[in-house]
Amino acid sequence: MILYFLGFVLAISSALPAYIQSNFLAEFVSLRTLSFFFIFANTITVFCIVSFPKLIKSLSNFFLTKVILVIHGVALLGLVVTSGPLSAFLAVILFTISTNLLWINMDVLIETFSNNKSTGRTRTVYFTFINLGWIISPSLAGYLIKLGDYQLPFLIAAFLTIPVFLIFLYQGRLLKEKVIYSREKIASVIKKTLKNRNLRGIFFVSLLLQLFYSTAVVYVPIYLFQNLGMSWQSLSLIFSIMLIPFLLFEIPAGILADKYIGEKEILFLGFFILVASLFLFFYISVSTFWIWALVLFMSRIGAALIEAMKETYFFKIVDAKDVGYINIFRTTAPLGYIIGPAIAVLTLTFLPLNYLFLIIAIVSLSGFAFVASIKDTK
Repeated sequence: MILYFLGFVLAISSALPAYIQSNFLAEFVSLRTLSFFFIFANTITVFCIVSFPKLIKSLSNFFLTKVILVIHGVALLGLVVTSGPLSAFLAVILFTISTNLLWINMDVLIETFSNNKSTGRTRTVYFTFINLGWIISPSLAGYLIKLGDYQLPFLIAAFLTIPVFLIFLYQGRLLKEKVIYSREKIASVIKKTLKNRNLRGIFFVSLLLQLFYSTAVVYVPIYLFQNLGMSWQSLSLIFSIMLIPFLLFEIPAGILADKYIGEKEILFLGFFILVASLFLFFYISVSTFWIWALVLFMSRIGAALIEAMKETYFFKIVDAKDVGYINIFRTTAPLGYIIGPAIAVLTLTFLPLNYLFLIIAIVSLSGFAFVASIKDTK
């Protein structure tokens, strides 16, 4: 239960900045420059993640979690006091790296306290707590921006790292890992991941989901705010509504996967809904509140099903000791934020922003092939 609570608090600390960072940075630079920045920041993040298993094995996951928490808090405070684009970019880079590494720390902790028979339930309950934090955050961010511009959400997010750090200090005996990590080198892990059809398939499923998230988190707020002229008050409510599927569908999907039908069927359904939603993103050009609330809600039904199943499937075929495989799996998040902005740069050179959603929809169709390639656990 402590880990679920930590996931919830960290989710708010990560989500408050996540949904406003693109509009915040857009005050300093153009959209194309912003895209290049996200490519750069997430390229650095990939290298940090690939190097992370060696640090975990030598320094311990427990110790590194505390270190990364401090870096996370400092990065957020940097966004509070930033006075120009350079300091803002440096702070966002630190925020991006620390956020990705913190979720790897949490992955190792959760996997340490779970077993394969209940992986679906454990993972989806954990993600439900995380998603509750994400649901609260957009409305909270909108309210805080109204009170104190962008700096106030960053400040609240920074303060939320304090209780998490204190829990790690006072619950050290419980949270310290009791795992002997695999000493396999990262090059070998990458090679085996690409050769194993199940690991390869679920890796690319996760990558496609992260590609969707990069588009949804970075470009949908900009499109709705700058292109369609919707207010932050409307957007904050829409974003909270759209995240409700993560609360409603992940736990039932995890139970179904554990006890009845496995993961593949649910993954197929998730991709069908997600791809259909992306096509609607492209075609809808009105700023009507409930239309966008509905289509964004629909998109997150697909995303929630994919997220629940890719987590369940992956952690059924790896254990906490396989920290190298966990880190490679988590490179899909920054890779998605590299590929998404790269596609955006090419798209915006020739086409309006809404065409980005059409291209991501077409790319996401490959998800059906990757799902078909994996062997179901049921």
